[in-house]
Formats: sequence, structure tokens, C-alpha cells
Amino acid sequence: MRLDARSCCRIGPVNEPPDNSHERLYRALADFSSFKVVLVGDFMLDQQIRGAAERMSPEAPVPVLTARSHRDITSMPGGASNVAACLGALGAEVHLVGVSGSDQEGAELRDRLADSGCHVAGLIEDSSRPTTVKRSLIGLAQHRHPQKMFRLDFESREPLSKEIEARVIEAFESTLEGASVVCLEDYDKGVCTPNVCRRVIELARSRGVPVLVDPAGREDSKRYSGASIVTPNRTEAELVTRLEPPVDGGIDHGFKLAEAYLECCPVDAVVVTLDRDGAVLMQQEHAPVHLPTRARSVYDVTGAGDMVLAALAAAIANGVSLDDSVRLSNVAAGLEVETFGVRPIPIAELRHALLVESGCVAGAVRSLDDLLLELEVHRSNGRSIVLTNGCFDVLHAGHVAYLREAKQCGDILVVGVNTDRQVTSLKGPERPIFKEAERLEMLGELRCVDALVLFDELTAHDLIRAVSPDIYVKGGDYEPEQIVEHDVLVELSIEIQVLAHRPGVCSTSVIDRIRSES
Repeated sequence: MRLDARSCCRIGPVNEPPDNSHERLYRALADFSSFKVVLVGDFMLDQQIRGAAERMSPEAPVPVLTARSHRDITSMPGGASNVAACLGALGAEVHLVGVSGSDQEGAELRDRLADSGCHVAGLIEDSSRPTTVKRSLIGLAQHRHPQKMFRLDFESREPLSKEIEARVIEAFESTLEGASVVCLEDYDKGVCTPNVCRRVIELARSRGVPVLVDPAGREDSKRYSGASIVTPNRTEAELVTRLEPPVDGGIDHGFKLAEAYLECCPVDAVVVTLDRDGAVLMQQEHAPVHLPTRARSVYDVTGAGDMVLAALAAAIANGVSLDDSVRLSNVAAGLEVETFGVRPIPIAELRHALLVESGCVAGAVRSLDDLLLELEVHRSNGRSIVLTNGCFDVLHAGHVAYLREAKQCGDILVVGVNTDRQVTSLKGPERPIFKEAERLEMLGELRCVDALVLFDELTAHDLIRAVSPDIYVKGGDYEPEQIVEHDVLVELSIEIQVLAHRPGVCSTSVIDRIRSES
């Protein structure tokens, strides 16, 4: 859906998020589709040289980093490339516009970006400047914790020449057709000159394409005039507005920054990100609004601004209102800061976070749709999934021992529980003793159980196909080939584990004993 560059930011007064805002965003993300974005900015190559730092130099009082081979040097795209990776994780078709040097590093940067799925025809070679490279030396002392010892930057901050400027603008204009949104990522390396910014904004707005800007930390923001949204962090906003930071920071200071920034830079809206305090959104002719974020246990702000810009772009390109777009970017940035370093946040992880924050996944019971989303996140983090199923009527010590052992087969234990209707079909008209809600409640209190899901089929065939676990566990004294679901397990190449029940303990014997003693 194409959005008008001005109307996308004029949505009327914004109030504090209602209780269902996370649920609303969760549903919106389910409908996200691919979109074209043109990303203009400073593309870099991040390099790490790793080695042992176990002695001091005899020539000077500095540590010596000993790398074993050239394989200890790793390279990955950085700078605006991080935004490209974040956009790609959110389903974008990313077209890049910028410059690199005519050097080996520039060729490597373009190759790596192309390999990641980005369109790199708009990356112009500029023989007058080097490719921007951030080279970090990482030392490992006594084979323990890696520490950054030093960073060497290869770069030019000189503004682009008029010739290269013209080629960059031409490249932007040629790729703008069909774009849903334009992102401008400025790291003050000379690419986002006043003329480039002005023409990018003019060309985009003339075609009704919104322009989102992550600004550089400089005092003059006039080059971004006419943009749809600018997303400075607290420090960048203080540079532009020249407002002194109070001792305690705070949200009131964020309100003042947003209002003053909008006066300094005539754009449709400004989003001032405030780290742990969330963000403040202000639009023309409206009062600023605070949009909080959840407190996080780990805090590394590296890459948070990139994720904010990418999430805003994805949401706006998919027709989400500006206030909800900012809320979504808050959640995305919150996930980013829980990771040391830079990591793109995929849609599945965002949806899961929204599900958690909405309170819909309290406890272990899941709907099948929510469970599958959660498992997608677990798999992306390298966790193995174990599935078992049963009636669990009546729950006893044998069940507990069996589930505890099943959990030890992998990382995440999912338990499928037969509905009351199917328990009756399997066990007879006097069963279940405990209704499905009661059985779920008892199983949910077991620490070994990560997720519970009801299923209403006589066999677990459909559940196995849906969950597609790494390991399927069944309890009983029989061979794997005797399991009813054996055919689908073999078809899907799922590992089978048969665990023996505790001898002499089963639900039927427990029920019979209770009846005989009553």
C-alpha cells in the first residue's frame, strides 16, 4: 500500500496506548507483506581481528595481539548495512543507494550485501575516497573473555564531489519507482550532503513516498527539512536543540526535546528515542506523546537506532498508523538491546514479543497458532523441540517422571493434551475424571513442561505435522514401529524416543485403587 508522505504523519491526536495495543500490533504483523524500500546512507564494512593477548610488547608498554592466520579476520557489512539487514528480516525488498571506494574492501562490501539479498546497483564507486572500514582488534586473555583492545577506522568524511553527488541522486531516482518508503541513514561520512538529502526528499515526496531519517549527530538538521519522520536519539536531539540535559534525564526532558526539534527542523513528525524511557512522538500541531517501553534485563544500545528505523519503515509501508508504528519500533528496539552487538529482529520474534507483552501467553497453555509462532522463535535461536502427547487423566508420579525425562531429550518440551471428547472416545464414557481445563492447569505447574496445547483428533498425526518437532517422545513398553504415528514420524524424519513408564503406575490402576478404597 502506497502512503502519502504527508498524510502518513497526520493522524490526529495520539493517546497513551490502550490495553489492547499489543494485540492490535500482533494482528497487524500477521498481515505484513513484502515491500520495496530505498535505503540511502553510509555503508561500511565492519572487520574483527581476533587473537590472543597474553604478552606485552618489548618496544612499548602495549599488549601484543597474536592472530593465528588470516582466517581470524572476519568481515560483515555495517553502518547503514545494519538497517538493510533489519529491513530484510521484516520482509523488505531493499535497494541501496550510497558510495564505496574503488578498492578490495568496497568489492567485498558489495558482494556481501548482494549475498544478503540487497540490490546494490545504486552503490556508486568513488575512487577519491576509501570504503569506510571499522577494524576492531579483539584480544582473548588467558583463553577467557574477549575484549576490544583497539579500533582502526579507514574513512573520509569529506562531502561527495558534485559529480558523485549527481550520480547518487540519479541512482536514487532510477530505483524509486514502486517504493513504499525511503529510509535515509546518516552517519556523517559525507554521503548525506545537504544537496543529496534535499533531492532525495523532494523526489520521494513528489511521488507520495514517505521519507524516514535516522540523523547524524550534528548541530544543523536543516538538510532533513521536508522529511516525513526524523528519529534522533536523546543526545542527537540535544545537539540540534541545544537544550542542556538535566541530571536525571526523564520524560519531561524528552517532551521539550521533541517540541524544540520540530521547531528547528520542519518535518512532519519527530520521534525522540529515550533508551529505557521509550520514545516521545510529536507531530506538527499536536502535543508530544510519550510511548513507553518495557524494562529490559540486558542493555546494549548498539543497533537500536537501526532497528527503530527499520521497524518504523516496515509498519508504515504496511499501512500501520504512526502511533502504532512507533509502538512497534519500541518493541523491536527493546529486543535489540537485549542482545550484545547487532542482530536483526525477524517478524516472528516481534510477534512473539507482542504476544508476551499482551499477556496472552501467561502460563504454559497455548493455542496452536501461538505455539507455532513461539516455536519458530525458539528454532531461530537454535533450540531443539520435543513433542509428546497423552490424556494425562489422572496425573500421577509416573506421568511426572516421564515428562521430566522427556524434557531432558531436548530444549523445549511441548505436551499435546487430548480434549475431553477424545478422552471419552479413547477411555470410555466414564472418562475423563478431570476435565481438560483441570488437566491443563495441573500439567502447567510442572517445571519441565514449556508449552501445552489441546488437540481434538484420535491420533497425534495432525499435531505432529503442525509442530514438526525435532524429537517425538512416547511412553510405553513397545518398539517405535508400534507407535500409531510412526508413519508420519518417518515421513518427516523426526527422531523417535520411547520412554518406559514407571512400573505398576498408570491412570487406570490409580482410578481402580481409589474406587476400591472408597
